[in-house]
Amino acid sequence: MLEAIVLLCIGLALLVWSADRLVFGSAALAKNLGVAPLIIGMTILAMGSSAPEMMVSATAALAGKTDTAVGNVLGSNIANIAFILGLTAILKPLSISSGIIRRELPLMMVVTLIAGALLWDSYLGFFEGVLLVVLFIIFILAMLKISKNDQKAGQDILLEEQESEIPDGVSNMAAGVWIVIGLVLLPYAASMLVDSAVTIAKHFGMSDLVIGLTIIAVGTSLPELAASIASIHKGEDDMAVGNIIGSNVFNILAVMGIPGVLNPSVLSPLAMGRDFYIMLGVSVLLVLMALGKRRRINRVEGLVLILCFVAYQGYLLYNLSA
Repeated sequence: MLEAIVLLCIGLALLVWSADRLVFGSAALAKNLGVAPLIIGMTILAMGSSAPEMMVSATAALAGKTDTAVGNVLGSNIANIAFILGLTAILKPLSISSGIIRRELPLMMVVTLIAGALLWDSYLGFFEGVLLVVLFIIFILAMLKISKNDQKAGQDILLEEQESEIPDGVSNMAAGVWIVIGLVLLPYAASMLVDSAVTIAKHFGMSDLVIGLTIIAVGTSLPELAASIASIHKGEDDMAVGNIIGSNVFNILAVMGIPGVLNPSVLSPLAMGRDFYIMLGVSVLLVLMALGKRRRINRVEGLVLILCFVAYQGYLLYNLSA
């Protein structure tokens, strides 16, 4: 048991680090090859924080743990809003000024409702997985077009903040080395994480769904936490919120699409009957806070989000086998 906990911690650390190195190398190489900063920011950097979830989802699905993969999506989205944005707002109230965020929030709600429609029958099928992946590609292309128009009309503050994150002065050789390291370690770390999590789950009598909603979900959300804290430290409030919104959309479309394609399965009815509604609820809270008259998330609202997260995690841990 102790060995499984140690391996879990090592797997989480390796997963987050290797994903960061893969994104760093890919963004640097893309810049050296002349790819437009807008495209790098809206694709490589935006998807980077969801890389751990994508790899864990694929690994869990191939291991026949589709409940864990779906639980990872639902749990990560809940953690992103209720824990990460809540904690970030407590540290520093967040102002929303980017037009991109105000457009992406309603889109996040639409995507969330699509997830509910697909999970309604407690089955995630192959064609549903394909549909999510296709919608993901359409989303990326649409956001690129919209962002390009915004750039022509006058630089959006979020675009400026994204482009400032692109690494500079990295040689092709160094970028290539980081890409290889990331590609090698990422699947290894994901496999270590899933295997150790399953061992812990069996020891405590946790269901596959709960292990995905708790340990794995919180662990794979660590890049979003690091990115959000770094963003507010630089005064980039829109980046902190935009990372969360983008990650949640990517999680539903890309990360949940993967297990549908790789391992279509019957799911625990609790994924729809309980956890989806929690994800929907915190998503609605975020929209109300971010699109209100003040266009900001203050410390009190951040505390409300944190309390929601603590209550939800407490309930799950009290009902480990559910």
